[in-house]
Amino acid sequence: MNEYGSDYDVVRVFCDAAGRHGNALGVVREGARMPDPDERQAFASKLGFSETVFVDDPERGVIDICTPSARLPFAGHPCVGAAWLLDVPELVVPAGIVGARLDGEFTWIEARAEWAPGRTLRQYGSAAEVDALPVPPEGEWIYAWAWEDEAAGRVRARAFPGRGDGIVEDEATGAAALSLTAHLDRALNIRQGAGSQILTAPQPAGLIEVGGRVRLT
Repeated sequence: MNEYGSDYDVVRVFCDAAGRHGNALGVVREGARMPDPDERQAFASKLGFSETVFVDDPERGVIDICTPSARLPFAGHPCVGAAWLLDVPELVVPAGIVGARLDGEFTWIEARAEWAPGRTLRQYGSAAEVDALPVPPEGEWIYAWAWEDEAAGRVRARAFPGRGDGIVEDEATGAAALSLTAHLDRALNIRQGAGSQILTAPQPAGLIEVGGRVRLT
């Protein structure tokens, strides 16, 4: 039992090759103990991570995703983290069925770009420009990016949710990476935040794979 009165795990999703960085994710494995949506929202707000997952059915992979201020139909780093922790072939979220697989050190999910609306993809001329960006005003979800090596598909990115809920910058965002992959229609190797790594690849039938390393904190 933790300080908030519920058992939960914390994982870091999209770590680099040395296991550093990654976006922290809270996972309440026994979501049935906290069925009320308002209680879940309050708990996610108390934890203060960019997202918290509530597992409603671990065998079927049914999960509920909350930011500190809202419930999400889909989000990338929560799905990658939950897929790694639960080791299931698919996840069930309000947006639909998310394919999942573990492949060596990487965990992959397969989802649709239209499940991640509302991101403004803003391209800059160089990685240095992205590095130097201040946090923009609230009100717009901005994914700032630039090519590090266009021929190799290497991207430098930073994510600014702009929700006004205390998360001014996301260290690693799978849904935004999915949106950028759909926009560019090519596989990407994204370095985001302080040094997180996100891999993506377009798949048949409009699906996109998003993958990365997960570590238990």
